Amino acid sequence: MLIRRPPRKNGRVPTDTARDGDDELDAVAAELYALPPDQFTAARNARAGASDRSLAARIKKLPKPTVAAWAVDLLARDGQLADALDLAAALREAQEDLDAAELARLGKQRRQLVSALAAQAVSLAEDAGVTISAAAREDVEKTINAAVMDADAAAAVMTGRLVKPLEAGDFEPAELAAAVGGSVPGSIAPPPRDDLAERRARKAAEKAAREAERAVNEAEREFAQLEARRTKTQERLDHVRERIDDLRRDLERLEDEERAASEQLDALDEEHRAAASRVRAAAEASERATRALDEL
Repeated sequence: MLIRRPPRKNGRVPTDTARDGDDELDAVAAELYALPPDQFTAARNARAGASDRSLAARIKKLPKPTVAAWAVDLLARDGQLADALDLAAALREAQEDLDAAELARLGKQRRQLVSALAAQAVSLAEDAGVTISAAAREDVEKTINAAVMDADAAAAVMTGRLVKPLEAGDFEPAELAAAVGGSVPGSIAPPPRDDLAERRARKAAEKAAREAERAVNEAEREFAQLEARRTKTQERLDHVRERIDDLRRDLERLEDEERAASEQLDALDEEHRAAASRVRAAAEASERATRALDEL
């Protein structure tokens, strides 16, 4: 995580001595802000009394944290704000890309993450014996949301030395200074443009790869459907052809039977005509015999 250099004061970069003094004060402040708020004042005064005059004067100026700020400090020390800050970078990148779909997705994810982190902060406070009111919980959520939305707020929150809640918006240096006990950190710097361009190119390539994969899946699905339809049609065609072959064999058999029956009928017709001729001849002979008998 990249941090901006501390701002120049009166046109000069802070000296190593001043930096060492800030580090010492920040270390003391971190210890004091780890205590429940109702123990802060007594512990601060005791620590100031045990320090040299210069440091003691600065320790005495450390303000008592609000319960909401202290709960957020607990969360920062517990190491559970990393996901929120990762989301913050992604959200800002999506805003720069003007990716509406990604903004909507990340916005929903941000709200869910902020709510979950706020609940965790409340739980950590309760484990330490401090009850968080509804109003204080709302301040906790606003502060975590500010850290997600703004790099300066994120840097302030991650010190673990927050003394009052923050709300998303434009932060003046004096406002941040008043919200942090000890030195004010530099904000988390955005990634270099080259890195950002590389991530955008990678994201575009990943998107193209996903679309290509979807196209392949769609083509394979259509191919499988057509293959199934083709197989079914081929099976039907084979069945019809088999049926035609069966019918052709039946037709040939019936035609053979027809020819045989026709030939048999022709023969019977010939016999029929011969029999009919014999019947007529016999009838005529019978008639002649009858007439001859009558004449006797």
